[in-house]
Amino acid sequence: MSTSLTVAGNLILNYCGTSVFIAGILGGLLNTLVFLSLRTFRQSSCAFYLTIMSIVNIGQLIFYFLPRIMVALIGTDKTETSLFYCKIRPYFAQLCLGSSLSCFCLATIDQYFATCFRPRWQQLCNIKLAHRLVIANALFWMLHGITYLVYFDIIQSSTTNETTCMSTNLIFNAYRGYFFVLVLSGYLPIGIAAVFGFLAYRNVQQLAYRTVPLVRRELEKQITVMVLVQVLVGIVTLTPYTTTNAFSTNNNSVNQVQIQFVIAITNVIYAMYFAVSVN
Repeated sequence: MSTSLTVAGNLILNYCGTSVFIAGILGGLLNTLVFLSLRTFRQSSCAFYLTIMSIVNIGQLIFYFLPRIMVALIGTDKTETSLFYCKIRPYFAQLCLGSSLSCFCLATIDQYFATCFRPRWQQLCNIKLAHRLVIANALFWMLHGITYLVYFDIIQSSTTNETTCMSTNLIFNAYRGYFFVLVLSGYLPIGIAAVFGFLAYRNVQQLAYRTVPLVRRELEKQITVMVLVQVLVGIVTLTPYTTTNAFSTNNNSVNQVQIQFVIAITNVIYAMYFAVSVN
């Protein structure tokens, strides 16, 4: 039974994961090209957040998901033999993940302010402020990742002599397992995006009753639809992965083979967030 689940999990990562990875890379490049080529989107702060999100999503697929596919395909993990790769892969993975989810939240908040009836709130949606927030966001996650560079190391088992790339600090492990995975990159961005996405949708529904130029009204509707689609994708793809991690972290009695099989499935679903974002 356990062998069958392990094989099934590897097959899921091999075939479904590879397809999601290729589609995600192509989709991310196409999204970036579209956003950068259209002047209307270049002048929109919300579209700017979505552009940055598309770029870092490509990075997340490369640094987080591609190594998992390679392990399933060839059975070896380079992080177990290279100290540099052991440290740099989780560093860039958390950088891309944090930046993506932050831009995801900023896009929904920005679109809510853009569709508000108060001119003072609409002034918060400008491209200069968006540039500053993205730079500040990138700096935050770069500093946040220093702990990954410090604590991740190659550990050799005294019984099996096998090497594993893992964190050596118990406090950092607890922070990463309970707060970063479950809160910062899990339920918190999902909740923020869901709330502000709903508020933006409600604002757009009221645009027809306000004196708004037709061109701006249609543009706001178009961008709001893109944001709402992204919110739905985020809820559907991020929630299973976060919930599985919460369950496995707080339940040591569960069969590890079964939980690894579920994690393999949710990993593919999780990768879909980065693959189908704003496509």
